[in-house]
Amino acid sequence: MSDQSYEPLLLNRKNTSKTLDETIERCIGEFGWAQLLQSVLVSLSWVFDAQQTFISVFTDTHAVNEWSLQKQGVSLVLRGLPASSFFIGCLTGGLVLSTLADTKLGRKNMLVFSCLVMSVAGAITSISTNIWIYSFLRFLSGFGRATIGTCALVLSTELVGNQWRGQVGIIGFVCFTIGFLSLPIIAFLNKESSWRVLYLWTCLPTILYSILVHFLVCESPRWLYVRGNKEEFVSTLKSITTRSNLTLSFFGSFFEFEDQEHDNNSSESSTINLYSAIKMLIEKKWAFRRLISVMLVGFGIGMVYYGMPLGVGNLPFNLYLSVTLNALSELPASIVTFFLIGKLTRKKSLLVFAMLSGMCSIGCVLVQNDDFKVLQMGFELFSFFSACTCFNVLLIYTVELFPTCVRNSAVSMVRQALVLGGAISPMLVAFGRKNRWFSYGVFGICIAICGLFVLCLPETKGRTLSDTMDEEEYKESVFVC
Repeated sequence: MSDQSYEPLLLNRKNTSKTLDETIERCIGEFGWAQLLQSVLVSLSWVFDAQQTFISVFTDTHAVNEWSLQKQGVSLVLRGLPASSFFIGCLTGGLVLSTLADTKLGRKNMLVFSCLVMSVAGAITSISTNIWIYSFLRFLSGFGRATIGTCALVLSTELVGNQWRGQVGIIGFVCFTIGFLSLPIIAFLNKESSWRVLYLWTCLPTILYSILVHFLVCESPRWLYVRGNKEEFVSTLKSITTRSNLTLSFFGSFFEFEDQEHDNNSSESSTINLYSAIKMLIEKKWAFRRLISVMLVGFGIGMVYYGMPLGVGNLPFNLYLSVTLNALSELPASIVTFFLIGKLTRKKSLLVFAMLSGMCSIGCVLVQNDDFKVLQMGFELFSFFSACTCFNVLLIYTVELFPTCVRNSAVSMVRQALVLGGAISPMLVAFGRKNRWFSYGVFGICIAICGLFVLCLPETKGRTLSDTMDEEEYKESVFVC
């Protein structure tokens, strides 16, 4: 073996912590088939995530009718209860499970656990006997679903080098669109069957998928290192790298973890990182103002993003075609974000697309003549497309608004605000069956008003990311709200 093969391995122990990232990057930096297959397999979880998120479009109405709840005076509330229960479950699961992927379970096990909870609860939903059991099981499904997207995105990107993270990350968004698109197809093929069959068709494959992930997917090497799992860390690198196995064998022999006690203490304290970070965000006035502003923007976007597909049944248009067109709207939104994010200013982008989404949503109310139903559908689709674009830009904007020490917690809080908007939207859709102002009208007004809060935020395009609160506070001092 040449001396060059030893070069990345024979590291001075004092410099190990400084060169760890470089060493891992050299091992997994070249994108190979093993990494591609791992990333695709992990990202497939977004397919099942999308199906359970929007399955209410095809099931809730039939479930309500089956139990003759449309005859009761409180039917409007009960019609929206199952879908709202799902999003409340998402909100609760996001708060309860958010730290487990960083601490005890890891990314892979958390993904498997989340998929199993979501799919098992969904499968049991098919034998519900009343609206209360049905809603409770939808809550459990949402509780499990809460961390699927986050775990899948983090795990897939941590399995590849820096150069490929952007491309790998977009695989998950494409898979979500595929899952959204597959739902009306499955529903159409089973339209003569009970709504219970649809839950089985979407949940049983998810259980099988969870088993495959458990046996075929590797854990994040970076998480394994932080947890001090040396042998599995080296084994994982061997399985996904494109470099020489001999080099990696020497890596396993020579690499030693520094300050093991420090690593263990970090692992024990990581369970409170989320809450200590939130405390930091609240104590700093500039950070608290940013957090509240960006969460309000997220609330309005979430209401439209999750509410629009649920409300297409209120329009005089074929339900299966409407949901399919909504799913297809996700693709151009992702493409716009992917190619233009380097050119678009964050504030103007969010403000413009929020206003467009609001105006088009209100357009669905103003144009109620069935002779113009194509125009109504056009308004609905463009409103949803604009909300999808806002959704994508908002997450990127949030990453740039907060320093590294609190960034994950800030993004988590914004995601909960998005879900909270989604939790309210099913009730509005139910009331909107009689008067669209209660659904599309409220959607449009809410996203437009909430979108105005971006004016209280600084522009981040082209800015370097901060690592500490003090560094970001200095930048805040030169910003005039």
